[in-house]
Amino acid sequence: MPASDTVITDELAVEIARLGMVRESSDVATLHRLTQLAARAVTGCAGAAAMRWTLDEPPEPLASASSHPDLAELVDLQIEQGEGPIFDAVRDRRAVRCDDTLAETRWPGHVAAMLRRGVRCFTTTVHEYEQVLVTLTVYGVVPGALDPRQQALASLLLAQGGAAVSNTREFDDVHRTAVQLRQAVEARAVVDQAKGILMHALGCDADRAFAELRRISQTRHVKLTAIAQRIVSGQVPDAALRHRDGYV
Repeated sequence: MPASDTVITDELAVEIARLGMVRESSDVATLHRLTQLAARAVTGCAGAAAMRWTLDEPPEPLASASSHPDLAELVDLQIEQGEGPIFDAVRDRRAVRCDDTLAETRWPGHVAAMLRRGVRCFTTTVHEYEQVLVTLTVYGVVPGALDPRQQALASLLLAQGGAAVSNTREFDDVHRTAVQLRQAVEARAVVDQAKGILMHALGCDADRAFAELRRISQTRHVKLTAIAQRIVSGQVPDAALRHRDGYV
């Protein structure tokens, strides 16, 4: 079997599967795992860079990660200038490859920067999944080192990385909603306790107690839940509760 053929070992299969799992809380961390795995798994790849983009027109970079500082500099150069092979790949939604940077005539400024850092070939792959647009660029230090038959593996890694970014966003949304719901329940509980204290102090029903809480909140320009918390925590003496001007 030629060395350029893709061989997915059991160990690699497990790593690819894990790539799609939610393990980090940021796009950068997920993209960093993607670049590290690509650098190890794709034959001829000496390093990799991954980016997440907006779906606006034109797309704008949101986050990036690289397996090596020199590659991070190449990505930053393209971001600063708003052009380059990665931007072309995103704009056209198709892979962009270069088998020998020494013979490349496109993007002269960027190619010169690549040559200074020892990059002799590269391939950028684009993947869009559930409102997430990501790119993966793999770099080689030998002309033609990135055989086209390795494109399938790079695309698989990128698809898993894109799924991980999407899953992280969904996980964050669910977690944020859960936190908001918990806070709402806790706030409601505090307000109910404060109403009970006011009902006892004023000898009134629940509606009047809540009306008093709302009145105090509006006149003092303090959130209703904050007023309720003060009453529940005992910061407002019982005697003060019986006098409208005694609330704080």
